[in-house]
Amino acid sequence: MTSLRIALGQYDIGWHDPEASLSRAADLIGRAASAGARVVLLPEMCTIGFTMDAARYAEPIDGPSAQRLSAIARSAGVYVIAGLATRASDAEGLERYYNSALLFAPDGSLKAEYRKQRLFAYADEEKIYSAGDHPVVVDIDGLRLGLLICFDLRFPELFSAIAPHVDAISVIASWPSARQSHWETLLRARAIESQAYVIGVNRIGRGGKLDYLGGSAVFDPWGAPLALEGDPPIAMIDAAVVASTRKAFPMVRDRRGDGVQL
Repeated sequence: MTSLRIALGQYDIGWHDPEASLSRAADLIGRAASAGARVVLLPEMCTIGFTMDAARYAEPIDGPSAQRLSAIARSAGVYVIAGLATRASDAEGLERYYNSALLFAPDGSLKAEYRKQRLFAYADEEKIYSAGDHPVVVDIDGLRLGLLICFDLRFPELFSAIAPHVDAISVIASWPSARQSHWETLLRARAIESQAYVIGVNRIGRGGKLDYLGGSAVFDPWGAPLALEGDPPIAMIDAAVVASTRKAFPMVRDRRGDGVQL
């Protein structure tokens, strides 16, 4: 079993301003690494804000923003999970845009890409971006972590599909203040349902005429909030706690019909 110190990289993303956003991210990641974090989570679309102008701002996964994040992860010697608007060609050669979460290792290598599976129709996201079609679970120093993004939080089936295969699930977000109460309620509910840690990282500030209050938090497998320390706040998560919770109160193992193959 293993434990990880995870930093919640909540910050004010520069609207359509990758340079300012990456500068803030670099400072935050450096401080988190100095405080002993092994993993730093950054919000959804952490370089530009939650934009629908993908034609202008989406980048390949080896584009300038990804390269900068790779260098930051390498310099700090930590894992970085960052939300980016990405672009790629599909099987027919057509260019598609994706709302992605990228995992960079301490050596700067790109270890995984998750594409958001549930797109936010209220903001016309599904008219601009293409949805991902499968879950992604990564192994970080022996701890199994599922990657999800913002609106995914409202769909319990996405969590139940990966719950038996994870110790923790991260949700990086640009979750507006108008629905802030839903954010904490749903994070806690998904932790209880999944019997796993749920880590929510939301942005702060203002972008695209919307206000963001943050509220980043970690809930344990019983749904209790973890104490957070430092700036950025850091939490310790422990796979042994997940195992003991599931042994004491078996539930995840009794699910039927999930059928996900990882």
